[in-house]
Amino acid sequence: MDSTSISIALSGSGGTGVMTAGSLLLDVAARAGYYGLMTRTLGPQIRGGEAAALMRLGVAEVTGPDDTYHVLLALDWGNIERFAAEIPLNAESIVISDPAHGPVPEVIASTGARLVEIPLGALAATVANGRPNMVALGVLTALLGLNLEHTTAVVAAELADRDDETLAASLGAVQAGFSAADPCVCPVTLAPPARAAGTPRWALSGNEATGAGALRGGVRFVAAYPITPATDILEYLAVHLPRLGGALVQAEDELASINMILGSSFGGTPSLTATSGPGLALMTESIGLGIAAEVPVVICNVMRGGPSTGIPTKSEQSDLNIAIHGVHGDAPHVVTAPTSISDCVFTTQWSVHLAECLQVPVITLSDQAMGQARTVIDAPAIVPLNGQRKLATTTVEHYERYEVTADGISPMALPGTPGLEYTADGLEHSPRGTPSTQAAHHQEQLDKRQRKLLQFDYGPFWADIAGDGDIAILTWGSVTGAAMEAAERLRKGGVAVKVIAMRLLSPALPDRLADALVGVDRVLVVEQSHSQQFLHYLRGHFALPARTRTHARPGPVSIRPAEIMAAVDDLFQEA
Repeated sequence: MDSTSISIALSGSGGTGVMTAGSLLLDVAARAGYYGLMTRTLGPQIRGGEAAALMRLGVAEVTGPDDTYHVLLALDWGNIERFAAEIPLNAESIVISDPAHGPVPEVIASTGARLVEIPLGALAATVANGRPNMVALGVLTALLGLNLEHTTAVVAAELADRDDETLAASLGAVQAGFSAADPCVCPVTLAPPARAAGTPRWALSGNEATGAGALRGGVRFVAAYPITPATDILEYLAVHLPRLGGALVQAEDELASINMILGSSFGGTPSLTATSGPGLALMTESIGLGIAAEVPVVICNVMRGGPSTGIPTKSEQSDLNIAIHGVHGDAPHVVTAPTSISDCVFTTQWSVHLAECLQVPVITLSDQAMGQARTVIDAPAIVPLNGQRKLATTTVEHYERYEVTADGISPMALPGTPGLEYTADGLEHSPRGTPSTQAAHHQEQLDKRQRKLLQFDYGPFWADIAGDGDIAILTWGSVTGAAMEAAERLRKGGVAVKVIAMRLLSPALPDRLADALVGVDRVLVVEQSHSQQFLHYLRGHFALPARTRTHARPGPVSIRPAEIMAAVDDLFQEA
C-alpha cells in the first residue's frame, strides 16, 4: 500500500555536502508536487564534525518527523554515533553506504536495517570533478521514484551562476548515482501527490517565515547580534527589509541590539531583534525598560539547548521560564510561540500587532527544530493584522503620557511633537512621566500595565485547537506537529483526543483554557524540557483536571508521535 509520507536521512561529515544534497532533494520532491520538511542536525563545530539532513516527504504538508526513518544514506560514517539517536531505524529500514568508508558501525547495524553498499566515491571519480553528494542525490532520486528530469532541472537552477564544467560534473554524478540505484528497494512507496492544481506554495525555513511575518506586521527596523540558531532571521531581513524602506543594523552585542530597537520604536518605527537563549539573558534588563517606559518591541528568541552555550545547534523548549519570568520586578509583557513553520509567519505578524497595540515588549519563542528546518507549504494566507499605536495628538491639553485609562493603554506621543514632551526611562513615574517614588503612583502604574494586557481581546488566536474528546493533549511550539499527528492516529483507532496548542503563553488566560477544557477530564502536557517548565507554568496559572500527566524530556532528539500515543494510552488506561 502506498504511504502518505516517507522519511530519509542523509548523513556524513561536515563539508561533504549532505545539506546541499538534502535541500536539492526537497526541491525535486516539491517539483513533483510533494510537500516536505528538512531538518538540519549538526555538531557545534564551526567546520567539520557530523552533519545530517533529516527529511520527510509527504502528499500533504509535513509538520514534524515520523517515528522512524525508512532510508539512511551515509556518505561516510564520521561521528555517526553522536547523532544516531536522532535517526531511529528498524528492520524495515534500508541503509545505503559506501564500502570505502569501512563496515557499518554497530550503532547502525544493530537496528536490524537492511544494508546495501554502493561505491559513492568511486562512482563520483568516474566523472571529472564529480562529488559523492551528487551521486547520492541520483541514488535517492531513483530510490524514491522521482523524476530524473526534475533533478536535472533543480541542479541546473542551483548552479545557474556557475561555469559549464561545474554543472556538467554535478549532472554526470547525479546520472551515475541514478544508474547505480538498482540494488536498492525502497521500503515504502510514496503515494501520488494530491495537491490541487495551481495552489501557490512556498519553500522556506522557519527563520525565513519569521522574517516574512515581521515584514507583514510592519517591522521596519531591526538590530541584532548574530547567534545560532537565530542568525538566519537576520540574513533574510537584511535582504528584504531595505526593499520596503527599512533598515537592519548588526549591533556589537545583544545589549546594543535591544537598546537600539527600543530607541527606534520610541521614535515611532515598529522594531524587532532576534536572538537565542544567551542573548535573551543579556537583554532582560532592557526588556524591563521597555515594559516600564511602554515601548513596543518584538524579541524573536530561537531556542536551543542550554544552559549557557549548551547545545547551540540542537533544539529544546527550555527558555520558557526566562521568557515569562526573566524580567525583574512585576513586569507584565507578552510571550507568544508559533505552532509550526507555516505559523511562524502569522505568529510573528501577530506579535508585532500586539506589541504596537499594547505598547509592550513581546517575546516570540521559536526553536532550532522549527527555525532551521526547511519546508514546502501552501502559501500562508494574508491576514489583515497591522497594529496601530494609540497616538497622542496636539489637541490634547495637559498631556499625560502614562495616563491611567480604562483599558490601560495610554496615548503615546512621538518625540518632537510640540506640547507633548515627556520623560521616558526605567524609573517609576507619575501619569505625567515624572519620576516618582510615591506608593500611589507605583500602584496605579502597576495596575495599568497589567490591566492593558489582561483586558485586551486576543481573539481566537491564543491557541490552535483540534478535535474533541475527554482526553486533551496540551502543548506548544514545535512539538505541536507531533501532537497533532499522534491525535490523528489515535482518532483513527477510535480514541477521541483534543489537542490544544497554545500560541499565547503569557499573559495567562485561565477562562479561555477553561472553556477549551470543557468535557475534558484527563490532560497530557507535552513539552521538550527537562524540568517540565510548561507543566509547572500551567499549574501556577490554570485550573487543570486532577488527572493531568506530563510527557516531557529535553532535546535534542525530537518528540515523536508514537511516544505521545503511548503516553496518551497510559493516561487512558488509568482508572
